[in-house]
This record gives sequence, C-alpha cells and structure tokens, in this order.
Amino acid sequence: MKIRIGGRGSQLSLVQLDLVAAALADRADVEIVSFRTTGDRLSRLDAAMTGKDLFTREIDEALLDGRVDVAVHSLKDVPSQLPLGLVLAAVPVREDPSDVLVSREASSFAGLPAGSRVGTSSPRRRAQILLSRPDLEVTDARGNVDTRIRRLREGNWDALVLARAGLARLGRLDDVTEVLPPSWMLPAIGQGALAIVTRREDDPVRELVEKLDHLASHREVLAERALLGQLEAGCRAPVAGLARTDGKRLRLTAAVFASDGSRTLHEEGKARPKSQRSWGSASPAVCWLAGPRRS
Repeated sequence: MKIRIGGRGSQLSLVQLDLVAAALADRADVEIVSFRTTGDRLSRLDAAMTGKDLFTREIDEALLDGRVDVAVHSLKDVPSQLPLGLVLAAVPVREDPSDVLVSREASSFAGLPAGSRVGTSSPRRRAQILLSRPDLEVTDARGNVDTRIRRLREGNWDALVLARAGLARLGRLDDVTEVLPPSWMLPAIGQGALAIVTRREDDPVRELVEKLDHLASHREVLAERALLGQLEAGCRAPVAGLARTDGKRLRLTAAVFASDGSRTLHEEGKARPKSQRSWGSASPAVCWLAGPRRS
C-alpha cells in the first residue's frame, strides 16, 4: 500500500512526520507531503487573533480532498472538534508533556533574578509564570525552537519556557535548564502527543495507522480534549489540563487563568472509562470540572 502523510513544513513537524513514516515503513510505501499553514503565515499582530485550526486547516483540507491519506499534527494544535469526515485514528506513545526552562545564566526558575525577561508565545505559560513570579517580565517569543534559543543566547531574553516534547524530538534536551513540574506549570491540552488523523470512511488506511495507537495516551488526550470542548476554548486560550491514568481510573487536572496571572480556577476529578476509548464525549470528570459551578 502507498500512502501520503501530510504535516507542516516546520523543522519539528518534519521530524514528527519522519517518526510516523518510519513506524509505517514496514507496512506501506510512505510519501511525506509538507504544507505551509495559516498559522505559519501569521504576523505577530495577527497571531494574537487566533482561531482554532490555524496550524491544521490546510492539512485537513488536503486530507478531505484526497491529496494526502494521513495527517500528522501536534495534538495541542488540533481543535476539540475535527472537521466532519475525519477521525483521530491513533495517538502514539506520548512524550513527557511538561514545560521546561531554558536559561542563559540562572540554574532554575526560582533562581531567576527579579525583573528577568522570560520569553514565551503562550498565554497559558504567561499566566502561570506571572502567577508564580509576578516580579518577572514576560515578553513575546516566536519562531521555531532553534530561532528562539539562538535569540536567547544573543540576549533577547534571560530565559525561555518551551515544551519539553519538542526539544526531545529535536534532540535538544541538553539545552534544558529545568523541567517545570505540572504541579504548578500545568501543560497545554494534548501537549507532548501526536495526532494521526485519517478519513473516517478510509478503512484500509485507518486500520493501518491504528496499529501505532497507544491506548493510555489516547484515553488521556481524549479526556483533555473533551474538557477543551466543554469550555469552548481555542488552543491559545489560557487553559491548561493534564489527564493521567491512575490504576483503572483516569485523573484529570484542569485550570483556567486570567491572562495576567491574577486569578485562577484549578480543580481535579476522577472517572473510570466505560470502554476502550470512552472519552470522545465529555466524561463524568470533565463534566464535573467544566460544569456551571466552575464557569
């Protein structure tokens, strides 16, 4: 079988496409097709006015019209509702979803001097940094990982906060100063996970990529995405969530932040899955966390 897998043309996305292609190589003849998405074209000003599918839209459209057979996304970029006709066929083993500090001089987040400039493009990270350290200055940081770290070394910032998963896939964990624990730096919905998407009715391709699925990772991200859907939040909203399998139960931790870190809502819930993948709609834990009393 020959299949075409599509994704963004960024360095990290191409690494992720190569990982999926290598995993499928013994079962199919794989061709990689890269796309420049709306999110890739946005200016800094436009980036503040984001929608919910800026880094996935063009790839999903190519999947729907048959130009590719599989789409590979960073799951944190995927809207809570996929376009009609597409299905999340597989979630491979999830990387550590933690955020990390990359610092020029300080040996830890706590060790950053007051007034230090910390770079991030994420409203969620910004809110949590200011919640913990209102004495820091949080400034915008865009570009790919290499660009941001190079600009850090040039003195644009004193530190960066990035996703550990991206650095791991790029082989750049040596740049990490400190892994920030989810107990206070709660990650983005789906952070560290890959989404492998196919057409719902394309049974041969869907069954092929389902062999790459990791059940625990899939369950966890479906619970997180159900929370995102309940809150009707986009991928750049200051919302965080992390689901973890705890024995036969799933524990979901969630938080919503004021953009300046001045206020936060934080809660946890547990639920037991009813079937192999029963988190596609809102689970009891999600409903409890995102219900009217938490709005």
